[in-house]
Amino acid sequence: MDDEDLILNITENSWSPVILSRQKRSQTQVYRPQTKWLKQGPKTVKRKPQESAEGPPPKRRAKVLLSASKAISKDDHQRFLKRKPALECSPREHQHEKGEENQEERPFIKTSSLFKNNPEIPEINRPAVKQPQEKVFTCDLFSELDLHPHLVSTVTRVLKMTKMTSVQKLTIPAFLAGRDVMVRSQTGSGKTLAYSIPLVHILQGIKPKIQRSDGPYALILVPTRELALQSFSILQKLLKPFTWIVPGVLMGGEKRKSEKARLRKGINILISTPGRLVDHIRSTRTICFGRVQWLIVDEADRMLDLGFERDVTVILNTLNKEHERRQNVLLSATLTDGVTRLVDISLQDPVNITVTEEAGGEIPEDKRPGVFCEGPSALPARVDMESFAVPETLTQHIVVVPSKLRLVTLAAFIIGKFQSEKSPKLIVFFSTCELVEFHHTLFTNVLMASQQRAGSQPLIATHLEFLRLHGNMEQEERTEVFLKFSQSSSGILLCTDVAARGLDLPQVTWIVQYNAPCSPTEYIHRIGRTARIGSQGNSLLVLAPSEVKYIDSLAAYSISVSEVKMEDILCSLMMDEHFKARRQSKKKSPGMVTQEVRERATVLQTTFEDYVHATEENVIRAKKALQSFIRSYATYPRNLKHIFHVKSLHLGHIAKSFGLRDAPQNLNLTDPTTPKRSKKPKPKRSNLYKNYGKQHLVDMLRSEYASGIRTKGLKARNAKKKKVQKQQT
Repeated sequence: MDDEDLILNITENSWSPVILSRQKRSQTQVYRPQTKWLKQGPKTVKRKPQESAEGPPPKRRAKVLLSASKAISKDDHQRFLKRKPALECSPREHQHEKGEENQEERPFIKTSSLFKNNPEIPEINRPAVKQPQEKVFTCDLFSELDLHPHLVSTVTRVLKMTKMTSVQKLTIPAFLAGRDVMVRSQTGSGKTLAYSIPLVHILQGIKPKIQRSDGPYALILVPTRELALQSFSILQKLLKPFTWIVPGVLMGGEKRKSEKARLRKGINILISTPGRLVDHIRSTRTICFGRVQWLIVDEADRMLDLGFERDVTVILNTLNKEHERRQNVLLSATLTDGVTRLVDISLQDPVNITVTEEAGGEIPEDKRPGVFCEGPSALPARVDMESFAVPETLTQHIVVVPSKLRLVTLAAFIIGKFQSEKSPKLIVFFSTCELVEFHHTLFTNVLMASQQRAGSQPLIATHLEFLRLHGNMEQEERTEVFLKFSQSSSGILLCTDVAARGLDLPQVTWIVQYNAPCSPTEYIHRIGRTARIGSQGNSLLVLAPSEVKYIDSLAAYSISVSEVKMEDILCSLMMDEHFKARRQSKKKSPGMVTQEVRERATVLQTTFEDYVHATEENVIRAKKALQSFIRSYATYPRNLKHIFHVKSLHLGHIAKSFGLRDAPQNLNLTDPTTPKRSKKPKPKRSNLYKNYGKQHLVDMLRSEYASGIRTKGLKARNAKKKKVQKQQT
């Protein structure tokens, strides 16, 4: 049978290939050379039986049927048969090659790795909580106080403050009266100026004028190095009109030799961390506390939490030996058992100033804001269930994110803020130093990588900059980062709780707590880095679905939060075309938008994973960060173990949030770059009983009167016993 004998018999109702002879061909029969098959390869079409007699569907009829008016002549058919085939490969090979080309042009985006097998996000029922409020500013002016006019002008022109805050209005008169003061006020309410202004006013009025060689008149203890630098900077500004008063700072990480030189020259107002001051008390002879008249302990609760209770006791004993009578001032945003013990030890008949308005009910007359409360009765009886005051301008949010989506959600939140706000300034809190280092390296190399490529647009705004701050950094680098972030108008600071207490970082718009704090006290101090002195601020707490009950523990301390949906944060990826998937659809339905958001999140997650798995060093760094996270998760206190428990973690999902594609099998990792420790040689066994037989040792241990000395003929007697036993057997 020739090729010419293959003819398609097409009718209106049906069509099928038939073989006819040349003589029976008619004009209605049409040649159907299979040009489409030769160009694209054969396609298997599953035919369905046609129940109706109306013919094939309209779509198939448009593709298959040929009208009689478009009949192909015999010459055209002969010319087509003589033509060379368009393909040099088999139809299957051609179809496979075409499939590979399509994959290169439009890569397949797998979204199930992030958005599948995740735990359900429970509904959050926020309990009705009335947040305690604290009025920050008052109508009273600094000029109304009996202060030195140069000091008032410095506060007005340099610090640009005319009205006093509530805590300043209550603390400054008590300080000037010479009473011991216990101040409890919300973070960011101006407690540093509350003791600095009256201290400078009293020192400048001493006659004859104090000299540098007199040594310290005032001692200020702070828990962290950054807070020491900040307090020192404020005092320098206040002392501009009074140049004969010299402030100084002592803190860890600095050279002891230079600090000893400053102590020999003389420091009138000494600011120090407890550990470094105790070191100088024990090793520096030139330090003398004979003229100390004021002891100020700032952030007392944090100081005790960091384990400085023994150091504070050593400092108090040293001051008591030199000068028993002095004025003591304790300041704290929260009141803990340790602070109460410190108040009992250091303060005598104190004036307790509590600016916080309790939530609900009437406030007793002796505890209302603006009234001095003397004696220990002003302190709350139950410290563990106290309520915390939060500024009115601070808005608190919470978002519930599955473990696999934590990294993508954090990155999307950062990207969204830097594309929607003019000058965003964010602080992201982590639980460990390893987590800070890992995320700083990851975000710097992934989110900022396109800025270094020529001819490519940056992922986000060019003013974005990632900084890090934690306790394992060198002091010079910590100081540089702290000053740089303080002076910048925008940026992102990744840090631990070392930056959670007392630091006045201006213009911070968002506080992100990527790892939940261990206590509501830490939560309050973290969010206190924003909304300072009446400015606007926001906070975001990231929780897993198994950690939702943490909201109830916050509500027990009168802390109210509002929920933000994870999908709303991920939608910020739609504003950046760098995460756009190549497979796009022209139709924009609500379902298609959700799918595109998931595809963009998957593209971003794939970018993170590609960077982590690019080198072995990156994988080791990610595994170390994962190990550090798991260890920190096991350190939550007992009262939160039902919420934060290691058994509730899914190791594979957690590994995804560190850019790892699979859950690591072994987390006991060692860095190959670090030198291996030499193993100590095991002590050799004593040779005391080396020449003795086993039976002799047994006999010697059996009798308490045995001397351990061998007797003559012992071997011979043993040999005779063995012979006798053999003969008997």
